[in-house]
Amino acid sequence: MTGRRSTIAFFSRFAYGLIMFRLDAHSHDLRFPPVELASPEGLIAVGGDLRTGRLLEAYRHGIFPWYNEDQPILWWSPDPRAVLFPERLHVSRSLERTFRRNLFDITFDTCFRDVMLQCAGPRPQYPEGGTWITPDMIEAYCALHNAGYAHSVETWRSGRLVGGLYGVALGGAFYGESMFSRIDDASKVALVRLVRQLCTWGFQIFDCQQPSPHVMRLGAEEIPRREFIGHLKTALALPDRRGAWTPDGQY
Repeated sequence: MTGRRSTIAFFSRFAYGLIMFRLDAHSHDLRFPPVELASPEGLIAVGGDLRTGRLLEAYRHGIFPWYNEDQPILWWSPDPRAVLFPERLHVSRSLERTFRRNLFDITFDTCFRDVMLQCAGPRPQYPEGGTWITPDMIEAYCALHNAGYAHSVETWRSGRLVGGLYGVALGGAFYGESMFSRIDDASKVALVRLVRQLCTWGFQIFDCQQPSPHVMRLGAEEIPRREFIGHLKTALALPDRRGAWTPDGQY
């Protein structure tokens, strides 16, 4: 969830060798093809739009949008899938010490758009620039936030936003989208706080989408897509926790 690779090479392979499912942006039919029909890289469909209903339909079936600004909308369901089961969260001793020292103030859902804009900003690990968090994506996920489905966690130091993350929640599943950090451990603290809260609320799965050293060190694992879809169906049977989130207690 921290930094997706460029999709250009994936799109080229898919376009020249396999069936392409195209979605109609003007259709009332928001259904997606079965995820089993995705390309080897996980690309399942092209086109459509980012309206709230379509995004929710995608997430309910383990699909998410990810594309560069000069591409059509690309929809993905990778196999294997990187997930973090909240009860298996692993926090290193050093990170736990950082957490317990209360170096950061942590809030939920106080500045969703600002978190997205920070996630979309330049990052040292990507000197070539560019972002998959396009202006259209920002508007679409802010609409999801206003509808009560998308949420952010913010970390603050001396009144300044220094880290955070955002994602989508449906039933007992949280889909992590992106995170940012302006000082050491700022995003890690946000993630730990969120996962512990999700565990308290009975969430069953945190979807990291793709593996990264960051989330793997915190206990994420790769599982087959079929297994992920099974966990997702169970999690989606739980009621949605819509609206602005208020965390319980301190961690």
